[in-house]
Amino acid sequence: MFYEWIYPLHHVPGLSILNVFRYITLRSAYAAVTALLLCYLLGPLMIAWLRRVKLGQKIRAEGPQAHLAKAGTPTMGGLLIVTSIIVPTLLWGNFHSRAMWLALLATVWLGALGFLDDYLRVVKGYPKGLLGRYKLAGQILLGALVGIALVVWPEPGLSPTTIHIPFLKYRFLDFGLLFIPFVILVITASSNAVNLTDGLDGLATGLVAIAALAFAGMCYISGHAKISAYLNITTLPYSGELTVFCAAVLGAALGFLWYNCHPADVFMGDTGSLALGGALGIVAVLIKREFWLVLVGGVFVVEALSVMIQVASFKFTGRRVFRMAPLHHHFELLGWPESRVVLRFYIVGVLLALLSLSTFKLQ
Repeated sequence: MFYEWIYPLHHVPGLSILNVFRYITLRSAYAAVTALLLCYLLGPLMIAWLRRVKLGQKIRAEGPQAHLAKAGTPTMGGLLIVTSIIVPTLLWGNFHSRAMWLALLATVWLGALGFLDDYLRVVKGYPKGLLGRYKLAGQILLGALVGIALVVWPEPGLSPTTIHIPFLKYRFLDFGLLFIPFVILVITASSNAVNLTDGLDGLATGLVAIAALAFAGMCYISGHAKISAYLNITTLPYSGELTVFCAAVLGAALGFLWYNCHPADVFMGDTGSLALGGALGIVAVLIKREFWLVLVGGVFVVEALSVMIQVASFKFTGRRVFRMAPLHHHFELLGWPESRVVLRFYIVGVLLALLSLSTFKLQ
């Protein structure tokens, strides 16, 4: 909005200072600050409303016993996260950016899907919420629409069905007809992985903030002609605007973390976890760095794999590999305090983010 309405006024005599609104770095910084402040300021109102309407978290009896004390903590705080992503992106983003609109579409779509799941479970009292097959159908439909949009309306740069390969200079992988199924896989997997990780106070929120910061750097580098040429990577002119979106995700995650850190005043619920996971997935798809998602979101990947391994092991052998899945519960049952699990997972997340960014120089 500011880019569309205020920046054009820089031609007016005496208003040349408004030229700063064309810089992605400034708009990204203010998008992050706006998202953080919006989340921080609206947080108490949202928490009070959730308490008033009694939208409290229901704790599984089979989970760690220490978590039973969290029963009744307001949930569905993801509404605050999604709002704090949308508003700053619209305020500081470029309305002519198709990539920005696709990123917002994925975030809102998955946030709505998660909201329906939370609503059915918390308000209507359905133990399983939205059935898994319907949730999966919604994720698949979104991935298909994004994949089709990228193929039918390709952005400048690489072929729409081509993606980068980590660590290899000017080496690409063309999925051809399999590109749309691949997009479906990436978006579905990323949203579900973050959803599975959201089991401890502040865990998923902080890890998303770390990943969003890493992807903001990737978007800016890929969209900057001089920096990308220096690093010998393909320039994707449209990706620069996604830096604003990633900054909004970063700010929203940090703002929500203020209330979600241990002991949490509010949980994001599926409304927030599916939206945040989808936001990371769609950005990776748009900048053609899908394989980097495995690096940046390595903790999310391991958390999801721990569930898959646990289910497969119990089904075929009758034994459990972990004391409990996802992995963060395993460490809890080993005796680690919740705050220690979260902090150590943060450390791993930071290391993986730095590793992913280092690959740009290695290419």
